[in-house]
This record gives sequence, C-alpha cells and structure tokens, in this order.
Amino acid sequence: MDRLESMTILLAVVDAGSLSAAARHLGMPLATVSRKVAALETHLGTRLLHRTTRQLALTEAGGSYVAACRRILEEIAEAERTATGEYVAPKGELTVTASVVFGRLHIVPVVAEFLARYPEIEIKLVLTDRVVHLMDEQVDVAVRIGDLPDSSFIATRVGTVRRVVCASPGYLAAHGVPLAPGDLAAHDCISFEVLESRRAWVFGTGKSAQSVPVHARLAVNTVDAAIAAATLGVGVIRVLSYQVMDALRDDALRIVLAPFEAAPLPVSLLHKGQAPLPLKLRAFLDFVTPRLRALQLDAI
Repeated sequence: MDRLESMTILLAVVDAGSLSAAARHLGMPLATVSRKVAALETHLGTRLLHRTTRQLALTEAGGSYVAACRRILEEIAEAERTATGEYVAPKGELTVTASVVFGRLHIVPVVAEFLARYPEIEIKLVLTDRVVHLMDEQVDVAVRIGDLPDSSFIATRVGTVRRVVCASPGYLAAHGVPLAPGDLAAHDCISFEVLESRRAWVFGTGKSAQSVPVHARLAVNTVDAAIAAATLGVGVIRVLSYQVMDALRDDALRIVLAPFEAAPLPVSLLHKGQAPLPLKLRAFLDFVTPRLRALQLDAI
C-alpha cells in the first residue's frame, strides 16, 4: 500500500465531505477512493470515518490521524520545494483567482507584465465571480473585494472600490435624476443578482444603513450584461466603481446618489501564509501589490 497516496486520498475525502466528492476532485473512480480508505483503516486496525447515507464524520482516532497526515504531507511538499530550488530562484506555477471584470481589467495586464519579468514562473489565472476556497482548490493568491472574515490567511489591502448607482444620460433625461435613495421607487432598475437583491438596495453604513425597495425590471447574472443594458437606457444599475470606469469616461453612464454611497469596500490580496514563503509567491506579491495600489481604484 502506498501510504502517502492513501493519506492524500483520506484528506481529500475529509475536505470534500464525501467519498464521491473526493473522487470527482481527484479524478478517480469512486470505488478506488473507497478501497484506498478502507485499506488504510485495515492497515491501522481502527476506523477513521463514521459513514452515513448523508455525511462522513471523523472518529476520535481519525481526527488525530488526519491532523498528523496534514503535517506529514506539508513537510514533504516543503522538502520538495526546497529540493527543486523553489527557494533559490523564483520558478514554478502559481494559481491566482479574481472576479471576472476586475481580473480582465486589472489583473491580466499586471500578470502579463509579471510573466515577462519572470520567465521561469507559470500562472494559472482563474476568473470567476464565486468565492474560491484557497485550501480546497489549491489556489496561491486570491483577489478579494469586500470585508474579509477572520481566518489564518494573510491579507494585504491594495485599495478600495465604491458601490455606485448609475444610469445613462438618455434614461435620466426621460425619467429624471433621483436625488435621494427613496426616489428609486419611481425608477426602473437593473439588478445584478450576485451583487444586489432584486427587491431592495442598501445605502449608508452601520446605524445609518437604509434598505430601499427597488423595482428590478431586468435581473441579470453578469455585471457586463447589467452595464450593457444600462447604457441602452433600460434602467438604473448599482455596481462597483471599477466596473463602469470606461462607461463613465465615455459618458455612456452617469453616477447618481453619490452622497448616499456606503463606505468603500476593501480590495485585498489573500494567501495562505505558509512559511517560508516560496520565492515565486513572494515575487508575485511584491510585484503586484504596488501596481494595484497605484491604480487608485475608487478614484472615478
């Protein structure tokens, strides 16, 4: 039995929450995953997992063993990184994730410049508007927009973005300019369901926060579609400032209700904070951080 492989499979099962989910993540047949875990339990002479039809749970022995497996596999990975020279020269692969529009506008140009500077580093860039889990999906760096929950991850703030309300000049000419959040009740709105509810938008912060009912005549699932519809005069949108910088510059959209905006949202670079930090990751963070800060993302 390859115990390192079995340990890796066991950790995948625990992290995924089920044998079938681990099999999909590992690209293995479910029967193989089940057999490997069973063989490990037989070798140890103890049960590691409580299995039910709905979920898996670690036994007391399983909890201790899984913690030890994590330490062992991390030490092996650390030894391999050292042996391959990862701590001598920046090289290897980095996986970076960001939201779709932010990544297209701001991360892709910086990554292109970074790759030209460091020819021995390869980057896998994952652009998605869902939250990617750094541990589960083996991500090295994530660009996060918004307040971060407390965790053991390391975060570096690189800027802030505003949440702005916009409409096209033609729409505003036809329907009037809203002067207070409550005026939105008389306007057609476009909701981007990842960012906002289609029934109410919240203005202000803390005790001064105000939930304002809106009538979303159009609900879309991508911010690009929301912006495109707004430029065509369909209605009012609420998006992040960097997402409409081009439309504002071209006067295709105009900001309204600026005095009622909530506090800006932080933009952070998030990583797992392993020590020592691989040179490829340190090089990326040192390269990207000042360039993102120089963008002044909320200056529109």
